[in-house]
Amino acid sequence: MQFTIQRDRLVQSVQDVMKAVTSRTTIPILTGIKIVATDEGVTLTGSDSDISIESFIPKEEDDNMIVEIKQPGSIVLQAKFFSEIVKKLPTDTVEMEVSNQLQTVIRSGKSEFNLNGLDAEEYPHLPQLEEENIFKVPTDLLKMLIRQTVFAVSTSETRPILTGVNWKVENNELTCIATDSHRLALRKAKVETENNENYNVVIPGKSLSELSKILDDNHDLIDIVITENQVLFKAKHLLFFSRLLEGNYPDTSRLIPNENKTEVVVNTKEFLQAIDRASLLAREGRNNVVKFSTIEGNLIEISSNTPEIGKVVEELQSQSIEGEDLKISFSAKYMMDALKALEGTEIAINFTGAMRPFVIRPLNDESILQLILPVRTY
Repeated sequence: MQFTIQRDRLVQSVQDVMKAVTSRTTIPILTGIKIVATDEGVTLTGSDSDISIESFIPKEEDDNMIVEIKQPGSIVLQAKFFSEIVKKLPTDTVEMEVSNQLQTVIRSGKSEFNLNGLDAEEYPHLPQLEEENIFKVPTDLLKMLIRQTVFAVSTSETRPILTGVNWKVENNELTCIATDSHRLALRKAKVETENNENYNVVIPGKSLSELSKILDDNHDLIDIVITENQVLFKAKHLLFFSRLLEGNYPDTSRLIPNENKTEVVVNTKEFLQAIDRASLLAREGRNNVVKFSTIEGNLIEISSNTPEIGKVVEELQSQSIEGEDLKISFSAKYMMDALKALEGTEIAINFTGAMRPFVIRPLNDESILQLILPVRTY
């Protein structure tokens, strides 16, 4: 194998596939990056057997030569060293050459590295997915769907299914739901499906977070292919595979209350900042709890009391308060996470009592909601 390649394109691809490489793998070859050169270009692959990422660098793009292939071939190189080397090479082009004994020479300017490679034949094959079940989502929307839900997945392995986000597609509408059983994030979006297929799968939160980091912010459509145990996201020069979580996701629709006894409308930014200030003293305690109560004149009182540190009280003007008076306590962190995920300058919070879950939505937007379970404090 021998080729010359633009260094910045190589660095970008290496950084993308590195997101799937882990040092904690039981399969030693997976600590490496697989590099395959063909007449079309160069493909890099990284995998930890849960996530696999494949990045393709075409021979030319927009009439610019990116790769010059002198001899096709393949090699697996230690990811840790290879990624550091390409980042620090002195010139804009890199030449790579593999000899018979898998010895790999990496040249750039007056710098030359020799790395011992591994046989690419021994690298596990990526899943071959039948691409009949496919739907499309614009990249920027996909990133938003992930950002607005993935923070609410569980970090505890006691219920592994909750460490993922439930994706359901029905009637060309995708619903993403994440919950750790103390809070829930839900976001809906229209998607283009072929054959009007329905799906119900659970994608690991970690996979979605990594995917979101390597996608560009643009309107390009991403193909999403779902099989029994894998999901594939196909972007222009990028394939991102993730295994799906096994098991049934709990039915969360029962959690979301249909009626409400108190509705409060507030300015999102002002409310977020007030919660943030109240949490300054709450953060020290292990509970991070903030109290919220409605008072006359459309005012809200937000307070926090940590006996050994002190207390904070703040009044906030709301746009409107309808229904019964209310006192409720909740985690400041959960509230701030929820508010950061919502868009829109004003939000409506619907309460059904001091010990019932409450729902936060942007005004006039049915596609997204956040639900939080209150904390018992009195």
